[in-house]
Amino acid sequence: MSFRRAFMAFALFLAGPAAAIGQDARQVEIGYEVTFAGISGFRIDVTARFNGATYDVETSTFKEGMLRAVTMNYQGRNRAWGGFSTRGAQPASGSLSIVVGDKPRTWLAKYGAGGSVEETHNPPWKPLPSQTIPDKDRVGSLDPLSAALTVGFAGDNACDRTLPVNDGKRRVNVMLHKLRMEPAAASGIPGAQGDVLVCQIYTKRVSGEFDEAPKEAEAERERPITIWLARFDQSQMRYPGRMEAQTGFGTIRGKILWFRERPLTPG
Repeated sequence: MSFRRAFMAFALFLAGPAAAIGQDARQVEIGYEVTFAGISGFRIDVTARFNGATYDVETSTFKEGMLRAVTMNYQGRNRAWGGFSTRGAQPASGSLSIVVGDKPRTWLAKYGAGGSVEETHNPPWKPLPSQTIPDKDRVGSLDPLSAALTVGFAGDNACDRTLPVNDGKRRVNVMLHKLRMEPAAASGIPGAQGDVLVCQIYTKRVSGEFDEAPKEAEAERERPITIWLARFDQSQMRYPGRMEAQTGFGTIRGKILWFRERPLTPG
């Protein structure tokens, strides 16, 4: 399991779950830390706004500590918005903005009938023929943040499913499998309530532009990521509380730093 693969899979679930349809307008703020071999690496801040039958969620990701000092600049912002129905979250759009070094990239996806996806790239993406994402792979796929919302909204049924995820350049399947339920007190997650759902995450590349060779990618897929999904409020929804992934260079860990909830105010 590479750092990049484990980090992206964990970040997929940092949107947190959607609020119940029709509940009071509220804002949820969550902070996460990701460490690599015990060294502080990334911070991920989440702001989720729920207002009746609509949601608007943003995440901000940046390096910190030693990793920031000795590696290339990285900043990422994701946003997903949409509404709810009796069938769960109904994504409308998702976007990401990434800066690696001094090279920015933005991508916007708008979702239509029948799983159609309308995309806008800046700068334009010009893949090689072998790196293109066919239309058949795009249909029904979601940006990482929108995909995370559909999982969180499922509550106790969050695992045992496959998510078709598209980040504009890569189409992957993210597969979740339930391992167990455990008491919150034994999970090591501060503030967790009731029981905690523990799942394993596997990823499999489908099409697009990938850095690693196919054999390497297939070997990494056999090293799952373990994620703990916990409750922190009075709803039945589950939020990521912990993550662990083994790599050839050490263990990647993610943990929640804070969870805050307040009424949604204008502005």
